[in-house]
Amino acid sequence: MSERVVMVGAGYWAQFQVEGWRDAGAPLVAIANRHLDAADALAKRYAVPRCYGDVAAMLDAERPTLVDVVLPPVAQAPVVRAALERGIATICQKPFGIDLKEAEAMTAMAEAAGVPLVIHENFRFAPWFRELRRLVDNGFFGRVHGVAFRLRPGDGQGPNAYLDRQPYFQQMPEFLVRETAVHFIDTFRYLMGEVRAVTARLRKLNPVIAGEDSGLIVFEFDDERSGLFDGNRLNEHVAQNLRRTMGEMWLEGAAGVMRLDGDARLWWKPHGGDEVRHAYDDGSGRGVFGGASTALQAHVLAHLRNAAPLENAARDYLHNLHVQAAIYHSHANGIRVPMATFNPHHPLS
Repeated sequence: MSERVVMVGAGYWAQFQVEGWRDAGAPLVAIANRHLDAADALAKRYAVPRCYGDVAAMLDAERPTLVDVVLPPVAQAPVVRAALERGIATICQKPFGIDLKEAEAMTAMAEAAGVPLVIHENFRFAPWFRELRRLVDNGFFGRVHGVAFRLRPGDGQGPNAYLDRQPYFQQMPEFLVRETAVHFIDTFRYLMGEVRAVTARLRKLNPVIAGEDSGLIVFEFDDERSGLFDGNRLNEHVAQNLRRTMGEMWLEGAAGVMRLDGDARLWWKPHGGDEVRHAYDDGSGRGVFGGASTALQAHVLAHLRNAAPLENAARDYLHNLHVQAAIYHSHANGIRVPMATFNPHHPLS
C-alpha cells in the first residue's frame, strides 16, 4: 500500500522530516503551517506539491493516511486531535505535549479511537544504538551491567546560544532533561530495560537561558545494572561534527566494553586485550544522526503496511515522561526516586 503522508510544521526540524519521508519512499503530498510562506519555501525546496495555511483544510482535502506533526509542544494538541478525530495515523514530535497530563490525554484519545499515535523519538534508531542492541541480543557482551553517556554538543555557549536554530530553547523552564536527556532515557531503556530508580543533580551553567543545561543522572535497572548520563551543552567532545552523536558512550558487560566516539565509530576493548575498531554500517551519508529520522519513519510505514511491531507508540513513550518527572523530582528534593512508588501527578517530597 502506498501511504499518503502530510506534515504540519515548517520550522528548523521540518527539513529533516521531509528528507526522511523522501528517503523512506513516501514523499510528502502536502505541508501545512500557520505561516504559509514558511510552508511554501519548504515545499519549493523539496518539490512538495501543495501547501496549506489551515490544518483541517489540508486533512479534508488530501485525505492522508499518515500525519507527521513537527511542532513544538504548545501547538501539538489541536493538530493531533484533528488527525485522530479523522482516524488518521499520527506521528508527534517530542517533547510530547506541554506537560504529562496533555500527553496522557492525547494517548488516551488515540487508544479510544483505535488510531496509531507514535512519538518521533529517533535516537534509538541511530545505527550505532541499533548495532549495540543487536550485539546485546546476540550475547556479545555476556551479562551487560553498565551504560554511560557523556553529552557535550558545545552549542549552548554565550548569549546567542540556540538562537540560530531553535531559539525557544532559551525560554524552556525545563531544558536539558525535557529536551535532550529524554533521548537517553529512551535509549537507555532500549538497551538496558526499564528504569527502576533515578538520582539526579541538575545545574544551569549559561545564565542567559531559563532552564538547566547541565546534569548528572544515575539510573538503576534490574539485575544490579546501572546507567550514568553526564551532560552539558556548553562543552565539546572530540568529533568532526559535534551533532552527529552529541557525545560519547560506553556499554559494559562481562566480556568487555564497547565505546562510541564522536565520529560514530565503535571500539571494542575485551578483558585482557587491546581496543580494536568494531566494523558496522554507521549510516555515513544518510543524514542527521546517521539517518535515524528516516529509519524511524520507515519503521512507522512498515507498521502501517505490514503490521510490523511498533516502537515508541505513545503509551510506551509515557514511561519516558514518568522517568523524566522522577529526575526533576529527585533534583528538587535531593533524593533517590524509586519508580515503583513514584506518582508523577502527585509526587511526595
